[in-house]
Amino acid sequence: MTNIKLNIKGSNKFVFAKEIEKIQSKIMDCQNTVLNKSGKGKEFLGWVNLPSKTEKKLLDEIISTANKIKNKAEIFVVIGIGGSYLGARSVIEALKNNFDHLLKQRENPLVIYAGQNISEDYLSELLKILDKHDYALTIISKSGTTTEPAIAFRILKKHIENKYGKEDARNRIIAITDSSKGALKQLADKENYKTFVIPDDVGGRYSVLTPVGLLPIAVAGFDIKKIMEGAKLMEEFNLNNNKLDENPILLYAAIRNILYLKGKAIEILINYEPKLAFFTEWWKQLFGESEGKENKGIFPAGANFTTDLHSLGQFIQEGSPNIFETTIFVDKPENELKIPESKENLDKLNYLSGKNINEINEKAFQGTYMAHVDGNVANIVISIPQINENILGQLIYFFEMACAVSGYYLKVNPFDQPGVEKYKKNMFKLLGKH
Repeated sequence: MTNIKLNIKGSNKFVFAKEIEKIQSKIMDCQNTVLNKSGKGKEFLGWVNLPSKTEKKLLDEIISTANKIKNKAEIFVVIGIGGSYLGARSVIEALKNNFDHLLKQRENPLVIYAGQNISEDYLSELLKILDKHDYALTIISKSGTTTEPAIAFRILKKHIENKYGKEDARNRIIAITDSSKGALKQLADKENYKTFVIPDDVGGRYSVLTPVGLLPIAVAGFDIKKIMEGAKLMEEFNLNNNKLDENPILLYAAIRNILYLKGKAIEILINYEPKLAFFTEWWKQLFGESEGKENKGIFPAGANFTTDLHSLGQFIQEGSPNIFETTIFVDKPENELKIPESKENLDKLNYLSGKNINEINEKAFQGTYMAHVDGNVANIVISIPQINENILGQLIYFFEMACAVSGYYLKVNPFDQPGVEKYKKNMFKLLGKH
């Protein structure tokens, strides 16, 4: 049984039972298209069975490699862009201490990122940090020629070789790339780098449950076997439940598409835990690249509450009526902290004395939910009991499957991204590439 609960009561003013009933057979057909791997982009549906088909041998090899990195590096640099880093970062940020970067004594390397931008200042400042610390890196790219990570790797390869010598540097570089072709595979073979394979049938934004995501997560000290167990649980649940009233994946896909047909073209993914901010970034890429084509699709946005209630809250409450919200709410935090009583009570908060911070956070969520629904903003709530590896594995598979089903419902190919290539062609032309 899955730990993820879906509450659609906040959409009842906008979505009616007869509309859900009407859409059910089509959503079920879309689910079957995904499971049977028979639709557009079927050559990139390897992620569907990844949790159940990933062998223990591969997970053990990833863990062993991560342990070797831990023995020689204070910092682990993940070089990649888009799905080549967002999945790993979303999980690491969700599981780590909020102030992990300030800890002086660490059991695991600090995972940082490069190749996700083309900022000269970012790379220059990164090199100054790496001058002072032992590090290792992974370069993640199927081709090895994607501009942003290729530039970062060229610079960091030179730096790590100058710092440690070519022989030692080889043992500090891991390539995650194609099994047989591409510039990075060719270089990895020539330099004898440790390599892991990105499966041919898994696209970047669906690759978090491959070595692309699992190696950095393991280096950061988290249990990748539990992540895969959670994802496998959700895979099996989805396989055995094909009706909307029993499968929250399908119900979520249905509700968001009914809302879209009614003019709700922007979905804001909300969290009330800062640790989930980067999970939202992964979700934005997943849905944005999968659905946004052929002049169709729901625009994926994100907000961190209650922080952003003091900036975006006014617009959501009373602005353009084309927004709906999906909230991921965590039932139980890892820690417990109560508000103390104050003799002076100058801040007038003694009415909260003795209450847990989470109780107040929950009431803030409930109050916001009520206000936004009253303001004609449809709300979907996804509840998870806590943030841990197993739950995150479930949540990753939940959104991957919902995204694929939604894409097929929109009659687009959820697994290509032709629009991304257009900016690259313009950039190459401006740079004089022939």
